[in-house]
Amino acid sequence: MTDDLLDHPLISQRYFFPRRGTLPDPLWVDAGDVRLACHLHQVDPDARTLVHFHGNGEIADDYLGDFVEIVGRMGCNCLLAEFRGYGRSEGEPQLGRMLGDVEAIVRAAGDPRRLIFFGRSVGSIFAIEAAARFPQAAGLVLESGVADVLERLLLRMRPAELGVSAEEMAAAVARRLDHRQKLSRFPGPVLVMHARNDDLVDVSHGERLHLWAAGEKRLKIFARGDHNTILLANAREYFQELANFIGSLGR
Repeated sequence: MTDDLLDHPLISQRYFFPRRGTLPDPLWVDAGDVRLACHLHQVDPDARTLVHFHGNGEIADDYLGDFVEIVGRMGCNCLLAEFRGYGRSEGEPQLGRMLGDVEAIVRAAGDPRRLIFFGRSVGSIFAIEAAARFPQAAGLVLESGVADVLERLLLRMRPAELGVSAEEMAAAVARRLDHRQKLSRFPGPVLVMHARNDDLVDVSHGERLHLWAAGEKRLKIFARGDHNTILLANAREYFQELANFIGSLGR
């Protein structure tokens, strides 16, 4: 058995929910076997860039408009990363291959020292992977993030359905998705945001991610909203937290 287990069709079918998009004038990122249709909102070529990885039921199109405009007013560029099989991107969602796509996305975003990785929900998996591969990054933001990927996968499938034992599945996930280890090795500042009443990814995930972060860190638990309304229910405070974090990084 190899890490190819992460690309098993059943994981793709039950953990990812792609839909097509109409992203205008995409930034095409060559990820080897596929092209990814990302979006770059640039306010200043010399500014930092927020690299945003969305959730498994979203597409980059969902963050056009207000989100990138508000980030821009913080003096920060924004690259909306797209997953294979999502939006206008080619291919099909495959967890293992998607982890590999992170490198190409980061290279397209520019100097890693000028990048802030942002992961929402399942997107946290890829933001943490980016931080592990590029520890010189300026910062990391995790919103409604996943601490234990194995736990989340087991909610949707049994190891036997993948043709492996529970121990083999746990080992395959741990080899590439040990978030505790990855965060313990990232020296940069980390902001973790989570809704107290998150109905899909329990708040304990956010608390663990914060605990595991090795460097300067902040945990913000919102009393209002849930997994899919955290931003809407807390927009002013949510963006103020993000602005404060970006501002703390300096120029």
